[in-house]
Amino acid sequence: MKLKFLADVDVEKPIIDFLTHKGFDVKWVTDLDKRMLDTKLFEIANREKRILITNDKDFGEIVFFQKKIIYGIILFRVKGKKHRRKLIY
Repeated sequence: MKLKFLADVDVEKPIIDFLTHKGFDVKWVTDLDKRMLDTKLFEIANREKRILITNDKDFGEIVFFQKKIIYGIILFRVKGKKHRRKLIY
């Protein structure tokens, strides 16, 4: 099974490019609708069985406190680090 990702608007383009170059199936919300609501992101991720990648801590709160179900989520937040450093981690 090939991993598929849905990257939130706050995920840096070089990270999208890196994942795509590595052969992953990545949809970037910036290419779909920059103003997409979080609920729509959850819907797409679940329907298409994509792991949501975000820098936004609000998604963690939605998942844990509101008990929203999502196919998968990666909070890609490395404090004070630019995208080049994130790719190293």
